Amino acid sequence: MSADAPADPAPQPAAPPANPRAGQGGSALPTADAAYWEAAAASFDDEPDHGLRDPAVRAAWAARLRSWLPSPPAAVLDLGCGTGSLALLAAEQGHRVTGVDRSPGMIGRARGKLAGRDAAFLVGDAAEPPVGEQRFDVVLVRHVLWALPDPAAVLRRWAALLHPGGRLVLVEGRWGEADPIGIPSGELTALIRPLAARTYVEQLAHDSVLWGGEVHDERYVLIAELPRRHTEAVDAHDPSAPSRAVAPDGTRPGG
Repeated sequence: MSADAPADPAPQPAAPPANPRAGQGGSALPTADAAYWEAAAASFDDEPDHGLRDPAVRAAWAARLRSWLPSPPAAVLDLGCGTGSLALLAAEQGHRVTGVDRSPGMIGRARGKLAGRDAAFLVGDAAEPPVGEQRFDVVLVRHVLWALPDPAAVLRRWAALLHPGGRLVLVEGRWGEADPIGIPSGELTALIRPLAARTYVEQLAHDSVLWGGEVHDERYVLIAELPRRHTEAVDAHDPSAPSRAVAPDGTRPGG
């Protein structure tokens, strides 16, 4: 399940929004009902940044993903993976991918896309992934955290799924004008600060190719690297802690 923004921002009053911009008229979050996402699965890939069917859109996401992920092969957990479009790009770049989505229909399509590749897909809740004792190098999440209750608790659970020094790659945004919804980059940075050794925010709204057209809201990726050892963690309330500040020159964590 992913709550991405559509090309058509028209509201959908009969059902909770499948994406942020569809909810401009109200503040309700997408439903937690798996049946809703089952119904959305058949047309989910119609949006340019969902199906990545346009070669230019696909290439733009592939380039971004290559810069955000560590060198392959890495174990990547794609939460709210939808139909597996980002998971496929990661697998094509040499990573081992596990995808989780609450919709069996979405998972079925993801399995079809990645048939024969080093990938596994599980039906489950992105907030509490059913991965047991598995640990990963990367947790990749696109347009999901904003719609979950208690995002701070969710981030702690996701961080616990990472190896020491692992990386959270969180693609999020703030959509709408009259009644905006989502998570501003500053708010998400504050939420992740107690967990991270380093963070980097990259703004994405200006890159219209990613979205299949121009957008006029906040879209970004936050990359957070966890400490490699417990001793690297510092006081979450210490504003002078340089290990968690974005680098002044704008460089992001290496990998």
